[in-house]
Amino acid sequence: MSLPSINDIIEMVPESVITTFNSVSSVLPENAIGFILVALCWGFTNPFIKNGSKGLENIKRSSWLSQAAAEYWYLFTRWQYVLPLVLNLCGSVVYYYTLGKADLSLAVPITNSLTFIFTTLAGILLGESIGSLRSWLGMAMVVLGVGLCVQSKI
Repeated sequence: MSLPSINDIIEMVPESVITTFNSVSSVLPENAIGFILVALCWGFTNPFIKNGSKGLENIKRSSWLSQAAAEYWYLFTRWQYVLPLVLNLCGSVVYYYTLGKADLSLAVPITNSLTFIFTTLAGILLGESIGSLRSWLGMAMVVLGVGLCVQSKI
């Protein structure tokens, strides 16, 4: 008995499966790029926004209105805060654009979990503590869970 050729195997696959596979494979890469781009924009900018706002706690004014005005002035005149904030907001624009084409049950967990991972990586690059073994185990579980969600949708 000889093994079937690849053409024989393809002919045995129902047309509906091929149609579904083609529609998923044509949309998924574009959405995946959008998810990753959003997670990069959100994740990598979070620690930089935090660093850019250092010193904000030292601003003290007599009234809440002058306090708020002084804080806004302090933040929006520092490029260390404004630049990562603008990149973060660009991620939000891409996110809403991608949501229009994506399955929400995939978009939200993928984007949020990757954001968490990218925030951790950016924090490491900035010299922040990397957390305990339990934190890393938790991140691995989140990635595994999201991988299962994606697997169930494909």
